[in-house]
Amino acid sequence: MPSNVKVLLVDDNPMILEMLRQALAQFSQVQTLNDAADALLKAIEDKPDLIIADFAMNGMDGRQLLQKIKSRNASAGIPVMLMASKTDINEKLKAVQDTVEDFIEKPFFLKEAAAKIKKVIDKISLEKMAREAPGESVLRGSLAQMNVLDLLQSLDMGRKTCALTLTNNGDKCKMYFTDGQINHALYGDLKGDPAVYKVLAWTGGIFEIDFAGSSSEQTTTQSTQGLLLEGLRLLDESSRDTEENVLES
Repeated sequence: MPSNVKVLLVDDNPMILEMLRQALAQFSQVQTLNDAADALLKAIEDKPDLIIADFAMNGMDGRQLLQKIKSRNASAGIPVMLMASKTDINEKLKAVQDTVEDFIEKPFFLKEAAAKIKKVIDKISLEKMAREAPGESVLRGSLAQMNVLDLLQSLDMGRKTCALTLTNNGDKCKMYFTDGQINHALYGDLKGDPAVYKVLAWTGGIFEIDFAGSSSEQTTTQSTQGLLLEGLRLLDESSRDTEENVLES
């Protein structure tokens, strides 16, 4: 995953701040601050690609930071994620849910929180790459930087309509998306769901996204998320079968 996404992490709890910084540094450029007022100034001076802030901070809290970020033209487009308890999300933050990229419910397991944030970062990364190739409708990259699972989730979250071509050691798979949903997929003689499942384990190769590409053909039977969940289940099942065969031999 390319670390082309700048994340501003804001929390007045130094332990949580450092744990999240270490987790997110593996796939993004992370800056940390322990004060929301300082974060507001930082966001204006050095615009981040994503702000992750705790709701319950002393002084200016996360909701106030969100509102101030969204009220300024220079920073209104910055995605914001808020960390808060389930009660605060359902009650105190209900009014701002439409302006938040997502919530991280507290308390959380670090691995699960990092995985949730990574999905947003991957989507932002893909959008940045597309913006940095002005005038081109085709975006190319390496699956060593962004694997197939992350790529498909990013196109889903970004509600993209496009044609995606994956190539690895001479094998090729083509998928067509409409508003983030895979409606058609081809891999050799395979079509639809089996074609998608076939490439989920790929860790090498290249991808090409044609944002002008589309297809009206419908060969898949599930949503993008449904395909990913079923594909991962099949991979896990296959892995277990392989381990059992090794033990028996």
